[in-house]
Amino acid sequence: MKNEEKMIIYQVFTRLFGNNNNHCINNGDILQNGCGKMADFTAKALGEIRKLGATHIWYTGIIEHATQTDYRRYNIRPDHPAIVKGKAGSPYAIKDYYDVDPDLATDVPGRMKEFENLVNRTHRAGLKVIIDFVPNHVARQYHSDAQPDGTSQLGANDDPNYSFSPYNNFYYIPQSELHGQFDMTGNAVEPYREFPAKATGNNRFDAYPNINDWYETVKLNYGVDYQNGGTCHFSPTPDTWIKMLDILFFWASKNIDGFRCDMAEMVPVEFWEWAIPQVKQTYSNILFIAEVYNPHEYKNYLFRGKFDYLYDKVGLYDTLRNVACGYDSATAITRSWQSLGGIEKRMLNFLENHDEQRIASDFFAGDPRKGIPALIVSACMNTNPMMIYFGQEFGEMGMDSEGFSGRDGRTTIFDYWSVDTIRRWRNEGKFDGKMLTEEQKHLYAIYHKVLTLCNEEQAISKGVFFDLMYANENGWRFNEHKQYTFMRKYKNELLFVVVNFDNQSVNVAINVPSHAFDFLQIPQFDSYKATDLMTDKEEVVCLLPYKATEIALGAYTGKILKIKF
Repeated sequence: MKNEEKMIIYQVFTRLFGNNNNHCINNGDILQNGCGKMADFTAKALGEIRKLGATHIWYTGIIEHATQTDYRRYNIRPDHPAIVKGKAGSPYAIKDYYDVDPDLATDVPGRMKEFENLVNRTHRAGLKVIIDFVPNHVARQYHSDAQPDGTSQLGANDDPNYSFSPYNNFYYIPQSELHGQFDMTGNAVEPYREFPAKATGNNRFDAYPNINDWYETVKLNYGVDYQNGGTCHFSPTPDTWIKMLDILFFWASKNIDGFRCDMAEMVPVEFWEWAIPQVKQTYSNILFIAEVYNPHEYKNYLFRGKFDYLYDKVGLYDTLRNVACGYDSATAITRSWQSLGGIEKRMLNFLENHDEQRIASDFFAGDPRKGIPALIVSACMNTNPMMIYFGQEFGEMGMDSEGFSGRDGRTTIFDYWSVDTIRRWRNEGKFDGKMLTEEQKHLYAIYHKVLTLCNEEQAISKGVFFDLMYANENGWRFNEHKQYTFMRKYKNELLFVVVNFDNQSVNVAINVPSHAFDFLQIPQFDSYKATDLMTDKEEVVCLLPYKATEIALGAYTGKILKIKF
């Protein structure tokens, strides 16, 4: 990948993508509801994802995790159902760091080979591969069947008489049995037993996790004694560090291109500072993307922790969500990027992912069109990566009651299910559009246009950014609460971007201040020919510091006006 390419990540929940079953039942098992496979990512499927504008695909849920499906015939230990969320299980309750989820394989014994073939197939389609790395916690019954010779099981050499020891892989509640405040039997004959109890993944250091905790997971010990003031014991190097580095090397050797690191801020930055350079010494182009939610830690994890990119969740995502829903003013977008203090190019933008509610759901905007202005802003305002969650481009609602998590506006990560819009788009692998509604086709066309522009237009992939909002507050014909405008420029090409979050069509008049002309080195003209890249229609615009630029906008739309000089 050339450095100037803007990353467009297509996140896909791997086991849901290829499932064609349109009669799924609530809480159904794999036989009842079916399961998508790695093989469903055919050359055709990957070509279509590439066509959308994607440069990378994040296969969510590749590594083997705890499940209620019985794979004993393949010598995979079963998991107690009481500590598995949903029939399929959470992809973030890792059961074996060195293995592929058997659900995803057509031939279970050959599942690793199938994954390797998937990586090769993806690369041939012109896409790069990202997988999850889940460092903070593992499934309660973690047991690796596939770990290489010479490596020991997590916890094999632990002394459970100590709540904390720098030599342990886990944290313990000595002399205490696990008494979870949830159904400890599930549909098993005997209740789940754990003695001594281990600390729960969301930093719960007692034996009583409840239904709202990450009760299906246990916290890994990186040498931090959380119960005694968070003292750090990093010398000698903790055993967990060494084990985790080995896992990173194992997957990096599979020719993948990047890791999305789950809850990276729950793991000490010192570990990342130690591990990432070592991996990059051997695999120099591999990416590390961190899920970090605390803005005070951003620079720490970027500069000290050596991450390439961080999630922009509590900044731009939360802001755009509030603006799209009418809870906040569009002026908040300016405050959002300014608060980053110069690291905006290292932030990963998104409007949906597996943790968040779907734009079209009743819990978010209730209408996918309301997300269009946010999409244009999120994708086009800087050179940083943009991520799309599969189905977002068709207005997937996520309003099914699939099983474990109920009807919550999210696409389930715990259940065997299928995704309506993706099933329609795939149409059993033909990708011919025949099953899609006109509204879905229209929305897809907008997403396709915006995402492909990201790399067709150099002003987006490597140009400079100029926010026009400060010159348009209390504007005569510009509502700064409902419209947002900015410019992007590269060499002799200028993009004038304006979006409308309002449910009404508007005619706006935008002030372009003198500073913009100086900063961007734009010549002043009363009449410029501009092409709206969203529609390919030409219009004439004025570009002068003393005369407003008039632009007409439809409801929930935006224009990207390209001017050459």
